[in-house]
Amino acid sequence: MIKVTKKGKKAWVTFTAPVTEAESVSLKGSWNGWEPETMKRKKSGEFYLTKILKTSERYEFGYLVDESDWLHDPETPLADTPFGSKNSVLEL
Repeated sequence: MIKVTKKGKKAWVTFTAPVTEAESVSLKGSWNGWEPETMKRKKSGEFYLTKILKTSERYEFGYLVDESDWLHDPETPLADTPFGSKNSVLEL
């Protein structure tokens, strides 16, 4: 699930991973060269992270669960990767 709040040329984007049964979840995306960013766990067990991103841009991203499983966001369009997997696509 993704929540977007746009203000001018910036957007506050809260990513919530589609998983609760995990030790750790990292958000990886094209906005920072695919460097993993550790997501925070809510009391409900969900993992989330809020990012400030530029509007009028297209980003690809995914969730790395327990440093091994690659998941995409079920609510976003998908793009094929050169690795035979899929990335989620976010257009702001």
